[in-house]
Amino acid sequence: MTYLLDTNILLIYLRDNATRQWVDQHLAPLSQGNIPIVSVVSVGEIRSIALRNNWGKKKQQQLEELLNQLVIADINAEDVIEKYAEIDAFSQGKLKGKPLGTSSRNMGKNDLWIAATAAVTNARLLTTDADFGHLDTQYFEVVRVALV
Repeated sequence: MTYLLDTNILLIYLRDNATRQWVDQHLAPLSQGNIPIVSVVSVGEIRSIALRNNWGKKKQQQLEELLNQLVIADINAEDVIEKYAEIDAFSQGKLKGKPLGTSSRNMGKNDLWIAATAAVTNARLLTTDADFGHLDTQYFEVVRVALV
């Protein structure tokens, strides 16, 4: 199974032992046989969080060890860029031939890149964020993790 880990899942792996154990037990994205992916956008977000929160050397080392276990997906690819545009139009209810079926959703630009990456890589998106819900089954499977 291919999993794309949202930024908040990276934070769970670094901060929330109980939820991390649940994720590992029930989904096992980092286990052998699965392909754990992270968008380069999430790498930028998590490193920004580290700087803003003045993480020490030990916490930054834990972050790098976690990132070393993941495939880092770039967004500088035509298929990802095209999917970004499509998902943005769909989320606004303006994609011709593919109605949203609800009121428009204003997604953050970073979330759009993460969604486009999940769609292009055919990954299940692991997140705690409800903002991806309208994309579930339309573009990829969203697995919303509840905090324990």
